[in-house]
Amino acid sequence: MPDRPEIVCLCGSIRFADELNAANRDLTLAGIIVLAPAIFSGADGQTAMLSTLHLRKIDLADRVLIVNPGGYIGESTSREIAYARSTGKPISFTDPA
Repeated sequence: MPDRPEIVCLCGSIRFADELNAANRDLTLAGIIVLAPAIFSGADGQTAMLSTLHLRKIDLADRVLIVNPGGYIGESTSREIAYARSTGKPISFTDPA
């Protein structure tokens, strides 16, 4: 393992929680630090804060991986992609967009 592992921020619709968790597992087992969306219940009324927090995760990452089964990219993920591009972060997709 290198002195400083790569840091990857996962982005994608929470409807793909299983796929996000699988990507998190696979990357972590490959020795990569993963920053993932908050996927838990009981966060009602916290959407704006969690969205801003996720943008800070993008700031910390070396690159961004969009988890987009079937090419689906929703409104929130589109904003995250635009933000990542504006900061010059490399972006890749699990499926063609």
